[in-house]
Formats: sequence, structure tokens, C-alpha cells
Amino acid sequence: MKEVPAPATLMPLFVTEVYRTDLADSPAEPLLTRLEAASMRLAQTDTAGRNWSRRQGYLGYTSYESIVDLRTEDPAFSELIDMLDVQVTLYARLIELDLRGKTPRMATMWINLLEQGGAHSAHIHTHSAFSGTLYLTVPNGSGALQFEDPRLGFMMCAPQRLPSALPFRQTFVPVPPARGTLLLWESWLRHEVATNQSPHSRLSISFNYTL
Repeated sequence: MKEVPAPATLMPLFVTEVYRTDLADSPAEPLLTRLEAASMRLAQTDTAGRNWSRRQGYLGYTSYESIVDLRTEDPAFSELIDMLDVQVTLYARLIELDLRGKTPRMATMWINLLEQGGAHSAHIHTHSAFSGTLYLTVPNGSGALQFEDPRLGFMMCAPQRLPSALPFRQTFVPVPPARGTLLLWESWLRHEVATNQSPHSRLSISFNYTL
């Protein structure tokens, strides 16, 4: 009689976890509205930021190199940081990081207004522990945030994944946002912003946290 092998199991190892919460139609909705208005105002009045974006070939506007502290521009950004402090701390707790008594601290925060045809190639956020984006205006077709398997450079002769493979087995995972979506990830995780194919601009606020 042929011996039946014992059932095998798969062990998920080295899991990469991205934090998502959706704040639209929540108590944070009034804050989203004020952040949207403040960001659009700065996109029109921040001449230095508009000029820098144009020189860099960025299709739209970013305050990345022009406004050091958005809290000086509108109190809504101070309220946002208070909320993000809680969310980032919760994220660190959920993924069981040992912060050794340190508290995550906002390092940088900037506005992104991405026009049709705009994108952001794959990158990481150096010298940071946590990064994230809060989406304020997300027209249909304005693009997803795509994450890359951090093991990609070591896969050598590995076969490609089936298109039907589960998301945690894919090499690239797009995460389509909506208004009010907040995404957090560890800053070493490589990611890119897909091309905005909508005729309307997508508005978001990105940030980095250190310890």
C-alpha cells in the first residue's frame, strides 16, 4: 500500500504590512475639508514651490522644497499632525516594533497636487522610520500608490507570480486610494505613484516620521 505523505503547510515569513484607514465620512471629515482648502490655497500662492515644481518637471505643485513647516501656514496642519501622531504610534504597536521608549516624531510634511500625466518613479524615504500619505482629492483614474516587494533585487532566477496570486505574493501591489484614505508604511519600503490619467488633479499630503 502506497504511503500517504503528511499534509504540508506554508509559513508566511518576513511579512511587510502597510497600514490603511479611511477617514471620509468620519469625525475627521471637517478636517479633511479644511486641509483641502488650505492646500489648494497654497498651491496658488506658493510661488517658490510652483517655480521649483516647474524646474523639476513635476506636473503640478509640491511644497516639498518651499515650505519647511506647514503649521505656520494654517492651523489645520497642526490638527493633522496631532492625528497622525496617534495613527503612527498605533501602526508601530500593531506591527510589534520595539521603539525602545522612543516616540515617533513628525520630520517633514508636504503637499502634492498632481496634474494629468504626472507620476512619481519608484523610491524610498531615506533617514526616516515611517512614511505616509493622506489623500484629499482623488478623481477616478488618478492613479494608485504601488508598493514593491523589498526582496525583488535578490530573486535572481525566480519565476514570475501568477496574475491571480494573492496580493501578499505579488511582486508589485497597487493600492488605489479614495478621499480620506491614510496610508502608512515603513520608510524603507520602495513605492511609486502611478500616472494620473484623469483630467483632474489629485491632491494629497505626504510626510515622514523619525524616532
